[in-house]
Amino acid sequence: MRMDDFENAGRFGNPPRPAVSPDDYEDGTGSAPPMAFLPVGNRLSDGDVCRNELGMLIESGKHNRIQSFDPGSGIIRCEAGVVLADLLARAVPHRFFLPVTPATGAVTVGGAVANDVHGGNHHARGSFGNHVRRLTLLRSTGERLVCSPKENAELFAATIGGLGLTGLILDVELGLMKVPSPHVQRHVLRFDSLDRYFALAQQAGEEHEYSVAWLDQLATGRRTGRGVLFAADHADGACEYPDIPKGPKLAVPFSPPFGLFNSLTLKMLNEYRFRKHGRGEAVSTEKWTSYFHPLDAVSGWRRLYGRRGPCQHQSVYPVASAPETTARLLEAARRAGHASVRTKLQRFGDMAPRGLLSFARPGFTLTLDFASQGRATVKLLDALDEIVVAAGGAVNPCHDFRMSPAVFEASFPSWKRLEALRDPAMVSDFWRRTALALR
Repeated sequence: MRMDDFENAGRFGNPPRPAVSPDDYEDGTGSAPPMAFLPVGNRLSDGDVCRNELGMLIESGKHNRIQSFDPGSGIIRCEAGVVLADLLARAVPHRFFLPVTPATGAVTVGGAVANDVHGGNHHARGSFGNHVRRLTLLRSTGERLVCSPKENAELFAATIGGLGLTGLILDVELGLMKVPSPHVQRHVLRFDSLDRYFALAQQAGEEHEYSVAWLDQLATGRRTGRGVLFAADHADGACEYPDIPKGPKLAVPFSPPFGLFNSLTLKMLNEYRFRKHGRGEAVSTEKWTSYFHPLDAVSGWRRLYGRRGPCQHQSVYPVASAPETTARLLEAARRAGHASVRTKLQRFGDMAPRGLLSFARPGFTLTLDFASQGRATVKLLDALDEIVVAAGGAVNPCHDFRMSPAVFEASFPSWKRLEALRDPAMVSDFWRRTALALR
């Protein structure tokens, strides 16, 4: 079969790619040629970690059953192709929630493991892999291995955050979080400068389950780094909304012939984003669907970035130098004439990741989201990499399509251990141009 609709979130285009189902792949194990395959979920990565231009893709989403769920303990077991939204639909009526959820419910469980995704509560719960109890991995030899912190532990650590390179994840057992309500009580606090944010961040993390800030990347002078802090906790059991979403409510059918997001339009939008929140703390109750997965309500929203699509840069860097590093990254983007559509700043907690190549680690993480300007944007992203690496930080592979081998090695010094455990049949375009170029 051919995936005629293959298009990852990074808008590389729409080339048809040969693909096989997990069943067809398993039937051929034992004779799989080297570097011929790559498992993919919903292909939501902005970069080329979900591309294998010289090989075939394994459509993990073809296996998407929830195998068991214990409403007493919150332990759920499912196939790797289950999307997080379907898992939540099963768990929420029993007052269980994902301990870690990214910004979209369209991510598959296998993809969440392979990228060791994080959410707005990393300071409290760590990343997705911290809550995986066990998984079953199919190697290209045909061997099925149960992996956990105690069984095949080294392979378990390589698979979490391993970008799908250790084999095909068949199923995952996950521990969910008991909550009084899936909905949240949201606390909103506006701040006037970057210094003020860093004064607030520690306290927000200590007092709330979730804490993420939006920054006005275009603000300058005394207003540099101004923004809004969004903190939240799960509401009490009396909070009820009869909503389980049934799909997107709106759609963007095509990319406009011109970019909607530029410095002029975003200056006006940022002013509105900032001013609509008054001084002082505001508290409100919000549905979990709109708080955790707001963009899932709009199908094709990435088309708003124009025909070249979005380019995202996410980095993490040490706490000690975070104020200076954040300011340098914001300024570099402004000097390059780029306006970030969505700029997020968050403190990661001290919980050690389980994965060899897990991105989330102690420090602060900044996400900059640009409408691509072609080569000028690539030049900017390279400059941002230099700032991050000089600060002792790392760049997220999930959102990357041009990271140099040197930046990759500085970001993930344990990559050789993953390469030693990589399934020889698996490779991605990302791994070819970074890790394999270092061998």
